[in-house]
Amino acid sequence: MSDGIAAGKRVLVTGARNKWSISWHCALSLMNAGATVAYSVYSDRERDDVRKMLAAEGKEDSPIFLCDATKQEDVDRLYQEVGKAFDGQLDGMLHGMAFAKREELTGEYIKTSQDGFALALDATTYTFVMLARGARPLMNAAGGGSMVTLTYLGGERVVPGYNIAGIAKAALESSVRYLAFDLGKENIRVNAVSAGPIKTLAASGIAGLSTMLKHVSEKAPMGRGVDADEVGDTALFLFSDLSRGVTGEVIYVDAGYHIMGM
Repeated sequence: MSDGIAAGKRVLVTGARNKWSISWHCALSLMNAGATVAYSVYSDRERDDVRKMLAAEGKEDSPIFLCDATKQEDVDRLYQEVGKAFDGQLDGMLHGMAFAKREELTGEYIKTSQDGFALALDATTYTFVMLARGARPLMNAAGGGSMVTLTYLGGERVVPGYNIAGIAKAALESSVRYLAFDLGKENIRVNAVSAGPIKTLAASGIAGLSTMLKHVSEKAPMGRGVDADEVGDTALFLFSDLSRGVTGEVIYVDAGYHIMGM
């Protein structure tokens, strides 16, 4: 549709790896609301998968770029390509990437290796900083913009088995606040969506995911879990002008689970 709340918005989405990815559902919400979406993926395989998903949505012409967001030269090239695709302007950027070694997500956090710690912080947190820095000139050219990242309650509370991933999410949420301060005077807003546990390919690396999903659905005030489309619609709100006065926030989409004391 062309008359949705994101009509005319030009948005870069990262992390849309497959049909289960939260980033993909954010992209669907954006496209359904009238936005023009470009994609950044890590590998040729992911590009092929995203291309097939876009074809199923009738969006074959959507630009897809390759980028390893842990490398500055890749990020620089990405924004050169995005600038060409969007006539030098950008209204939104979704940061939907995170990574930690599987072996760091078992056992005790105190046993986290130094390289595993650095890798998780680099891939989960610093990629947001680099992507935000690259998006800034294009958003300034557009008169402002919105940056959104994806986080999880494990950055605020102890979730057994989340370990270094939780530490990285805590740093990510702090980065949201500092970036919001840096960019606010330029009419660039920075926010995060904290989703409840959702069965995605990335989440499958967390031990006890099924137990976690069951626990949340039993304890959440709404008596259920959440799905990726609900997260996507919240991201859409943050990219739209309806949220024009919101920045530096973490918005929870977890059926209220985060308010509970158990």
